[in-house]
Amino acid sequence: MWQAISHQLSDVLDRPFRIIEKEPVEGGDINECYCIGDGNERFFVKMNDRDQLSLFETEAESLHILNEADCILVPRCIHLGTSKDKSFLILNYLPTKVLDNESGFTLGQKLARLHAWGDQPEYGFDIDNYIGLTPQPNNWRRRWCRFFAEQRIAWQLQLCNEKGISFGNIDTITGKVIELLMNHQPKPSLLHGDLWQGNAAVTVNGPIIFDPASYWGDRECDIALTELFGGFPPTFYEGYQSVWPLDEGYESRKPLYNLYHILNHCNLFGGTYIAQAERMIDELGLLEG
Repeated sequence: MWQAISHQLSDVLDRPFRIIEKEPVEGGDINECYCIGDGNERFFVKMNDRDQLSLFETEAESLHILNEADCILVPRCIHLGTSKDKSFLILNYLPTKVLDNESGFTLGQKLARLHAWGDQPEYGFDIDNYIGLTPQPNNWRRRWCRFFAEQRIAWQLQLCNEKGISFGNIDTITGKVIELLMNHQPKPSLLHGDLWQGNAAVTVNGPIIFDPASYWGDRECDIALTELFGGFPPTFYEGYQSVWPLDEGYESRKPLYNLYHILNHCNLFGGTYIAQAERMIDELGLLEG
């Protein structure tokens, strides 16, 4: 496997690359991660079973468009490859530290500029991708209420049902979500898609975001998730608001957007997330007639 990586990197770099340092990197619970180097240059390697190549293909596509936007620092995809039994994604390596107040403010500003970038008339993405290990459909839709209700909430509810976890009638919940978002038609923004504290940091080149699950959607989805698990400094929100203030009604939509991620955690981990999802569905009134 490491020989395959060495050979493939040599071809991509058009120079010999012999791995002389290889250190495991902690932080992920889906892939094996390493920092490798040849004494001159270092790279970050994410590795999984060969049949999980699509995880890396879709991540590479998200990184490509985020780099194209050039609004905020994200990793550069160096190579996507396979060995006999592994698939891997090779990225440039940048040492990171936890966000502080200064870098948090800058990250907020840059994220607002990313959300304002582009002129996409619909919601979705050119490919389906993943949120964690869960497939994430991204079929293009003109109405935000239908995109979010059908391809985020209804999709997760159906996956839960297939695992024997039921939160009530899916059609009823989907219809209520459409009703709640009916009058909200925001500008489609390019989202990171999985922006929790573990996917943001600061480097010598400024703040960076990584491990994206991108699509074009309501910018509030990114902001809502940053609040779900905490960890972002208050200056992050000050920086964002200084560039593009959030729309009226964000606070009422925030729990609905975060329900998507809690349902995904139900699918991935079960446990206490099931009770949390039940509470959220009840508080949002999604089963009311």
